[in-house]
Amino acid sequence: MAYVATLPLPLSRLGFLIVGSFLGCALLAAESTANDGNTPKPAPTKPAEAKKAAPAVGKPAYAEYSRLINEKLAEKWQANKLTPSPRCTDYEFIRRASLDIIGRIATPKEVREFLKDPPEIRRAWLIERLLKSEEYAKNFGNMWTVLLMTRSGATDPARSVYHEQMRDWLEKRFAENMSWKEIVIQLLTASGKTSKENGAVNYVLSNLGEPIPAGNQEGHFNMVPVTARTTRLFLGIQTQCTQCHDHPFNPGKQLNFWGVNAFFRQVDRKGAMAMRDREPPVLELTDDPSLDSSGMVFYENRRGVVWSTKPYFFLDKVRLSSPETNRRQKLAELITSSDYFQKAYVNRMWMHFMGRAFTNPVDDFGEHNEPSHLELLDELAAAFAHYGYDTKPLIRWICNSNAYSLSSVANKTNASSELEPLFGRMLLKSMTPEQLFESLIVATQAEMFESKLAREKLRQEWLKDLTANFGDDEGNEVTFNGTVVQALMMMNGGNLNKAIASKGHLVNLVKRGNATAILDYLYMAALNRPPTAGEAVKIMQIYRIAPVKNKDGLSFWQDLFWALLNSNEFILNH
Repeated sequence: MAYVATLPLPLSRLGFLIVGSFLGCALLAAESTANDGNTPKPAPTKPAEAKKAAPAVGKPAYAEYSRLINEKLAEKWQANKLTPSPRCTDYEFIRRASLDIIGRIATPKEVREFLKDPPEIRRAWLIERLLKSEEYAKNFGNMWTVLLMTRSGATDPARSVYHEQMRDWLEKRFAENMSWKEIVIQLLTASGKTSKENGAVNYVLSNLGEPIPAGNQEGHFNMVPVTARTTRLFLGIQTQCTQCHDHPFNPGKQLNFWGVNAFFRQVDRKGAMAMRDREPPVLELTDDPSLDSSGMVFYENRRGVVWSTKPYFFLDKVRLSSPETNRRQKLAELITSSDYFQKAYVNRMWMHFMGRAFTNPVDDFGEHNEPSHLELLDELAAAFAHYGYDTKPLIRWICNSNAYSLSSVANKTNASSELEPLFGRMLLKSMTPEQLFESLIVATQAEMFESKLAREKLRQEWLKDLTANFGDDEGNEVTFNGTVVQALMMMNGGNLNKAIASKGHLVNLVKRGNATAILDYLYMAALNRPPTAGEAVKIMQIYRIAPVKNKDGLSFWQDLFWALLNSNEFILNH
């Protein structure tokens, strides 16, 4: 099935009712045209101009791992008699890569510039431009802030400042291309007061867990959330179920959870969290050697038997015995030296770009959950470590692969959900709330977003609604299914209505009176592609007889824009 689906209908806009009802049919009818892999040929680029404009693609060795991906996936396709989907159009590719790498759709200008590049290398050049963009760091800072701290409290004035500090800190780290290994070490070992310069402290501070009653010798907080989140994010191993009981799958012992937990028990926080909607206080993260000085943490199994453990890292079976050792530093060393560390990051990046990880779920390695392409995962992980845990080469390998350039339109050999782990087509991905907000900003280009302060305020308001409708507070995204809640949130959103109605490029185009130019602009701004011939003919037929347009026709085009921004084609990353 193709990615375009019938558009949701609004409840109160006559113009949108007319245009939307048409588009619901017109877009469906245009599926084969919009996704047939053919891209209109751009004006030829002179060789001298192409050479001058060409960005550095990186070391030749990087291409080796894109070929590795191609070969390993092709082997599985052949073994399973699967025919991969055709190559996606260039319009689809720039939209897909822009969302994945810089967190928003492309602008019409960026699409035009992309199409000027030589066809055989334009996709590789685009990837390089996106990686050099300031928005690359912003996007990955946003993504990892949600994973590290969840969205819970992100829109509460009493807590949002800590999310902003983390986002700012991560953005700077990705901007300077710090290795993922060093980023994780700093996250796990950070200490000091909360600030933009020291945003890393907010990872542990936001995951302290419940306070331990005074007089208990095992620390001030139970550190349960940070234990579970640390093994999931940095090792790809879920240990949260073993907090209360042994689990049948490996690694499934209670000892494994509480052994890691013991590394965090000397953590302390100075300052108290503010009540909701209050001014956020400055907090300080410290390690107090007097806390849990024995190193023992006690836990109870289901039979009521109490056990104890000192800091214990289950993957290497290392038990920390020296009381003088900084426990968090030792844990960071053990985690980042484990083979699971690089595999966990590669697996998560593969899911980010391909719509599904080598394992499902992404953070659940174990004998019970064999990776779909174990050899490929191991080789990519080894290469990631070899190149200094540098995220950018990994992105190059994935995005320059054949699989990343496939269409999302299925065929009879790859349509089954059981075949999704073979990556014979691009899987549909719902935009995250952050991607959706940034894409709406880019698409509308409204004057209301010109003020940085106004934009940040609007961002907080929109993300509060978008999170409630599109994702949960654990940082997970719901699977897109065209829900009524989603449609109503988008269609009746006052902010979106203001953005479309405000003065901007659309208003200026309407004043010039060129209907074809307006239509092309709206499609390119919202969907990063021109309308198909069928869409253009039918929309212009409606335009000529529409009873909703005023003297200059602005209301009609606003309704059309509204319909496009509420379409599944806009909301989905395909």
